[in-house]
Amino acid sequence: MQGNQASPIGVFDSGVGGLAVLREIRRLMPREAVLYIADSGFAPYGDRPAEWIEARSIALVSHLVACGAKAVVIACNTATGVSATTLRERFALPIIAMEPAVKLAAASTKSGVIGVLATTRTLASPNYESLRARFAVGIEVLSQPCPGLANRVEAGDLGGPETRALIASYVVPLLEKGIDTLVLGCTHYSFITAEIQAIAGPGIQLIDPAAAVARQVQRRLGDAGLLTPDATDARAAAPDLFLTSGETGHVRTVIEKLWSHSSRTEAMPILEFPPPVRVTSSNAK
Repeated sequence: MQGNQASPIGVFDSGVGGLAVLREIRRLMPREAVLYIADSGFAPYGDRPAEWIEARSIALVSHLVACGAKAVVIACNTATGVSATTLRERFALPIIAMEPAVKLAAASTKSGVIGVLATTRTLASPNYESLRARFAVGIEVLSQPCPGLANRVEAGDLGGPETRALIASYVVPLLEKGIDTLVLGCTHYSFITAEIQAIAGPGIQLIDPAAAVARQVQRRLGDAGLLTPDATDARAAAPDLFLTSGETGHVRTVIEKLWSHSSRTEAMPILEFPPPVRVTSSNAK
């Protein structure tokens, strides 16, 4: 299906973390319809092979396109780092990605030392290395992988003892090395900002790129002539639709905890996503 002005904005993430981006999209563009995929049945992406992430991302975007999405937001830093280039080559509609806000952090730091909290896969991606090389010249960037932290948000535990202990184990070593700015490099972390700030202290600036991504979505839709006209109340009758590959009841409960707008959560179809064949010197004909 070809998207038009009345079509939804498609958003996907490995789970519920991308709701942080969707929240900013909804705040900036309240009349837009949205279709969100929480791929919780396959979360987390952070420790999966790059080939798997790319194939899964292609399958999810294909489904959003089939549902008539007029644009797609990759609300997942890990998926961006691995698959954004491939997705843009494969699909004709606007695809807006997100990445750790290294540029903004480098411009904001006074100590010259910044920290980045992200998944293992995000920090290992060529995209992340490119960000550091382009925007953090002369800045010490301390990259902190955070295994298990996104899982706490997926479980709906935003401030329990286990979550606080895990945050502390990742943040305190960065504080000891002199950071004054901390980048939230995974959308899930937006929902535990209060806990991260409490452990980091009031003197540490947290940087979350979600609002900047929403502004980019608005610009891209405007450039493509796909913004819903202000005079059309496209959302008056329809709640936001969330699809999930996870256990629907649990995901619905977590979404209701994180999302303040009218919504419904449904199970998504099973999608086939065989890994793409890579042509190498050993298998080239």
